Amino acid sequence: MRSALFLTLSLSCVSICWAQSPAPAQAASSQQKPAASTPTGAVEKRTERIHVEDADTSIDELRIGGETKTIDVKPKGGMPAYKVQPTTGERSWKILDF
Repeated sequence: MRSALFLTLSLSCVSICWAQSPAPAQAASSQQKPAASTPTGAVEKRTERIHVEDADTSIDELRIGGETKTIDVKPKGGMPAYKVQPTTGERSWKILDF
């Protein structure tokens, strides 16, 4: 009696495991290939150009992949334009424009 019960339980466990694992042909076809957005397989980052302007200044910001790369500030009224370093907040002016 016990051996029949053990055999029944073990066969049911094997059949459950067999049903959950896909066949080798199905497993190979169900695997997704990575998106080929670029030849190297790297994902292209989104580029955003943000322009904010008010009565005194015009600010242009470049973000690549959500990270700020450059900030250009152009004051109105004859003041020189300058750049702000996004990481440190330092300002730098371009003195001689060639």
